[in-house]
Amino acid sequence: MKRLRIVRAGPWTLSLAALVAFGLYGNGLFEPKPRRMASTPDRTQIGGPFRLTSHKGEVLTDGDFEGRPLAVFFGFTHCPEVCPTALLEMTELLAALGPDADKVTALFVTVDPERDTKQILADYLRAFDPRIVGLTGTIAEVEAAARAYHAYFRKVPIEGGGYTMDHTATTYLMRPGGGMANALDPHEPRETRLLKLRRLIAR
Repeated sequence: MKRLRIVRAGPWTLSLAALVAFGLYGNGLFEPKPRRMASTPDRTQIGGPFRLTSHKGEVLTDGDFEGRPLAVFFGFTHCPEVCPTALLEMTELLAALGPDADKVTALFVTVDPERDTKQILADYLRAFDPRIVGLTGTIAEVEAAARAYHAYFRKVPIEGGGYTMDHTATTYLMRPGGGMANALDPHEPRETRLLKLRRLIAR
């Protein structure tokens, strides 16, 4: 899928692209430097039980994805650049996988449940591949999911009021049987990320 095709999805997408280009999307004019991981535990310790609500209103747990490889990203809809970029790149990677894309589930877990309701997530995700599942919940539910993945996030006040979120920018590639197989680094070549996804699916 070409990026141009994504832009044609509708006026919301065009607005997103314009705001991202100027770095103004969300309540703030900046985004703290994203973290890669909250810590460096053994890969087998990453991942675990969670209970969250999808952008379609379904209550989902880790058990609903049992036996499927996952690509898990923690972010938020008011993110100026990192999150929309990561989701656009995931959209392109899924397109490049062709039919194999149906063998992996991409999850976008909000770290800002105070603002990211299921409806906000649903509106936001219209700009990206429809197979990407948005997840939100109570603050306690989101914190529990982040702890399971050793993902970092923190609310950061901004000048003039409001806040943004500092957060882990890693996409976790999870084995069907549990545990992290690998991770997508936003700084590595697209070909490397695509190869990692293919290897995840091949497992």
